[in-house]
Amino acid sequence: MLISFDQKEYQKLNDKSYQLEKRRLQIELLKLQEDVIKNNRRICIVFEGRDTAGKSSAFKFFAQYLIPKNFQYVNLGIPTKWESSHWFQRWKKVIPKKGEIAFLDRSWYTRAITEPIMGYCTENQYRTFMKRVTDWEDNHIEEGVELTKFYFSLSRDQQARRMNARKNSQLKYWKLSKNDEKIVTKWDAFTLYKKQMFDKTASEKSPWVSINSNNKMIGRLAALRYLL
Repeated sequence: MLISFDQKEYQKLNDKSYQLEKRRLQIELLKLQEDVIKNNRRICIVFEGRDTAGKSSAFKFFAQYLIPKNFQYVNLGIPTKWESSHWFQRWKKVIPKKGEIAFLDRSWYTRAITEPIMGYCTENQYRTFMKRVTDWEDNHIEEGVELTKFYFSLSRDQQARRMNARKNSQLKYWKLSKNDEKIVTKWDAFTLYKKQMFDKTASEKSPWVSINSNNKMIGRLAALRYLL
């Protein structure tokens, strides 16, 4: 199941209205965290999407006023050789504990798109992942994990503008890696693998939630509202 969350009511927000809605939603998110702590809930939130789609800024938006000791931010980076061949074990260790919210800035789904496109995994590793991932998630859901999978989407032109802005920024240039510059040239391949990921891994228990992130502010509001 793929859910495209309606964002129309946010399209005409001015800055004052945006700040009021942001505050309202962040207050509700803090209430949710308090309930997670009180009732030993386990919430796992996946942020996926192309480079510059706003995954990291969405996490900062979500976590701005949360109680620090009861959430974790996860960005595992480049896997070791062992982790690459033990993919699900690599990610099992970051599944939230009782009373905790985990925000995953990229997730096990790196193997569904980036790794096969860039040649970081074998064809067999990719196919094995795609075959097993839904059952793996379902097992965690049955154990009490509340999983939300966000995919932040943006247009090709918008990505190019953001990449150029990073490249020319004295504060953000470090965010643009050589790997980023390579992967943006593979737009069509990325689109194909993304579609395959949606088709094969969006289940009734753990659907993908597609967020239009051409406007990051609207995208963040829409994502948080969906979660709540």
